Amino acid sequence: MSLVPDLPPPIGLPTFRVLFVCIGNVCRSPVGERLLAARLPRGRFEVSSAGVGAMVGYAMSKYASAELRGYGGDPTGFAARQLTPELIQDADLILTATRELRSQVLSESPGALRRTFTILEFAALAAMSDVRTPGEVVKWAGAHRSAAAAVEQDVPDPFRRGAEVHAAAAAAINGAVLEIAKGLSR
Repeated sequence: MSLVPDLPPPIGLPTFRVLFVCIGNVCRSPVGERLLAARLPRGRFEVSSAGVGAMVGYAMSKYASAELRGYGGDPTGFAARQLTPELIQDADLILTATRELRSQVLSESPGALRRTFTILEFAALAAMSDVRTPGEVVKWAGAHRSAAAAVEQDVPDPFRRGAEVHAAAAAAINGAVLEIAKGLSR
């Protein structure tokens, strides 16, 4: 269920692709994917997720699904998938759950540096930016990364850690996604 109206992409502009990355692709990255997709106009944006050690084919964890529903997202039809170099190459913006995961993505694809951030880092940068298009926001954030140096950048892994840890992770992701959606859809 989308929380914003569906709008066609502006004529001549390609769809802007956002990729969330975590480890197993069953907790943090699917919550980010589904929450951001629900807050951006379909047709202008494509939001997906993957894991560096994905539990390929698995649904979201039951706790992640419950948290996602609580924030208005829908886990229906989700299946975990493995991060590939092609997914990295095709993404206009890559959002990782932690700094360590950001480093893993960049060791695989160093050329993705200017468009790879942690979720919390990019949310802080998007809130600071006053540029208009999604591509300009990413470019601005890449050039001003140090402005978010003091921001907590890691969303702890809630996998197999119970409902409370999932709730804390989902709350952090939801707060970040709200800022990211505002920044990308100006």
